[in-house]
Amino acid sequence: MSTWDLSTVQHHVLICNGGSCLKHSGDETTLAIRDEISKHGAEHLIHTTRTRCNGRCQDAGVVTVYPQGIWYKEMTPEAGRRLVREHLLEGNPLQEHMIYSFEERFVPTGKGNTGISRIQSK
Repeated sequence: MSTWDLSTVQHHVLICNGGSCLKHSGDETTLAIRDEISKHGAEHLIHTTRTRCNGRCQDAGVVTVYPQGIWYKEMTPEAGRRLVREHLLEGNPLQEHMIYSFEERFVPTGKGNTGISRIQSK
């Protein structure tokens, strides 16, 4: 098991590999994102983590980018490659896939499923 020096990292990409996301190319998207990062020699700038369920199954495949706190839906291998090029390297988020951004709290873009409020469900 490696322990990476994260002192040069600008983005942490969390790629859902839970059940629903795996059914929607989660593994292939993970590999495509990692391949594109490597292709651009950006391993020192972008760290990826393969996760289990992120709780947005209706929006599968889900990818989250920090520190911006941008949540993406319906990510495919090609969208993952675009994510690396356009968002992570050029600073232009993929608007058509964004479901949340962070502005003191997570703000929905209106493109994802509404979801269940934790306050209302108690």
